[in-house]
Amino acid sequence: MSEEIKPEVMVNPQTADVAPKEQETAAVVEETVVEAPAEEAKEETKVEEVKEKVEEAVEEVRETVVNYADKTLAELSELFQKLSESEDRMKRSKEAEAIKSAFYKLLSREKAAAGEDATVVEPTEESVDEATVPLQSGPVSPFAAIEAGFKSLYIDYKKARAEYNREQDAQREDNLTKKQAVIEELKALVENPGDMKDAFPKFRDVQNRWREIGPVPQQSFRDVNDTYQLYVTKFYDLVDINRELRDLDFKKNLEAKTQYCEQAEKLAEDENVVEAFKELQKLHEQWKELGPVAKEYRDAIWERFRAATSVINKRYQAHFEGLKAQQADNLAAKVSLCEEVEAIADKEITSSTEWNTLSKQIEDIQAKWRTIGFATRKDNQKVYERFRAACDKFFERKRASFTEFKDSMNANLEKKMAIIEEAEKLKDSTDWKATSDRLIELQKEWKEIGAVPRKKSEQIWKRFRAACDAFFTARDNRPKGGNDFAANLEAKRALIAEIQAYTPDAAQDAQAQKGFAERWNAIGFVPFKEKEAVTAAYREAMAEKFPGFGARGPRREGGRGNVRPERERRPLTEADRLKEQYNQLQQEIQTYENNIGFFGLSKGAEKLKAQMQERIDAAKAKLEALKAEIRAKEAEEAQE
Repeated sequence: MSEEIKPEVMVNPQTADVAPKEQETAAVVEETVVEAPAEEAKEETKVEEVKEKVEEAVEEVRETVVNYADKTLAELSELFQKLSESEDRMKRSKEAEAIKSAFYKLLSREKAAAGEDATVVEPTEESVDEATVPLQSGPVSPFAAIEAGFKSLYIDYKKARAEYNREQDAQREDNLTKKQAVIEELKALVENPGDMKDAFPKFRDVQNRWREIGPVPQQSFRDVNDTYQLYVTKFYDLVDINRELRDLDFKKNLEAKTQYCEQAEKLAEDENVVEAFKELQKLHEQWKELGPVAKEYRDAIWERFRAATSVINKRYQAHFEGLKAQQADNLAAKVSLCEEVEAIADKEITSSTEWNTLSKQIEDIQAKWRTIGFATRKDNQKVYERFRAACDKFFERKRASFTEFKDSMNANLEKKMAIIEEAEKLKDSTDWKATSDRLIELQKEWKEIGAVPRKKSEQIWKRFRAACDAFFTARDNRPKGGNDFAANLEAKRALIAEIQAYTPDAAQDAQAQKGFAERWNAIGFVPFKEKEAVTAAYREAMAEKFPGFGARGPRREGGRGNVRPERERRPLTEADRLKEQYNQLQQEIQTYENNIGFFGLSKGAEKLKAQMQERIDAAKAKLEALKAEIRAKEAEEAQE
């Protein structure tokens, strides 16, 4: 924006170039008119160009401040509605076009996001006169109503503006005709002044009527204004008017122009350089409407006014140069943020924790983006669209990932529900051995299935456990004709599986621990060779689920209070002791590996899995060391 604004020094309208058709008369005036300095005459031709650039600068500043990128379709429609109802709506066409552009870009993106055809047809300057809002037929798009409403507002506004422009053009042409008529009156008065007592009031009347007439077409402004100023100067300099009246008029003009100089000098110190520049244009308009001053003051008063004008122009130019540099810095900062988000959006992400961490990073970057000012007009929208595209890409990937994860959990829920239904069908079975085996298999399958929705997890686990408990309680309480060691072993293994599948709950842990212990103690003897291993697995499972659980007193066979008979004991060799440690460690490793299967995708699951894997790796390393020790001890005992 700022590179297009190059303020020019305003010129003295008293020294305007003579229109070609008045060259003959100007030759007569040349002897009595003191010519303006060459520099002043050279600058004169830029008056209207500077005015146009000021208006463009103000309009561009307004557009830079307003940002429609964060607005919704409904908000953009509301903004356009308010604009079309405002008193200055006809002067805000660029703002109207900016809202329209933002509306149709957003409409296209949202249609694409909804899976609809993203093609939109914006009404143009050429098509708006014939444009109408089409009637909808067939299925109605959710965007159709708001698009039709906006289009109707835009068409009405553009038609009203076209009519306004036609009226303004017609008014300017009418003003041109009126000013040409005034010039003819002034020319006649200059050529035939008659008695000055009568000519001077007529001259004042001509000046007043000239000032009351509004603007003329741009292409005619210079010629008509220069011709008027020529005859005003002729009236003062060439006509033999009453000296007192002329000197009084010169004095009044000098006083007025001195005030204009003072105002311009004060504006040169104003901190708001943009507002000062706008006020300066008003002073120049007033300056050129005044008549001349006495010849001896013309150069001095104009140089004073021009000096103040030069200061304001230079400060104005420096302001926009600084703004341009700041906008370049803002662009570089925004491009850097785009690159950060793009790198995150392309990153390979494998866990929900990482998704949430990166989401927070994106949000922090978005907050930082909002603290950066605007870039240049041509780059600001482009860099914003790049930034938004990168953010959208990341969150679309996140949405797809969580949708996939949700689908996976729903599939896991269906699998676990199928297991529950089978377990509930088996809970009343009296085929103790086959049913025990099947329920144990179902418990293993349960552990291998992944996570389910959190709100369902506890509910379905209690239902599955209730079905298993019902069967094993009935089996354990059945009348027994003797000790079935194999069945007891299977029952204890089933109970261990239940313990391993249990999800800790602070409100229920104490009761659950007690229940598991009572059921363990109620189960009878197991085969001797399996006793140590199954007991170690039980203790490991209980210690894992209930911290603080430990052995109390001597280990008992089957929980029935029968200490292993002394006759069954034999002295253990060092190799036997190491083998027991080896077997117990194997059970621990198996328990750890089973436990990993119960960790879902909760926030702490990855950390728990890592900790459990560390235990497994350490146990396996220890296992290898024990194996070497056992071989060494067995070799020593064989030699003895």
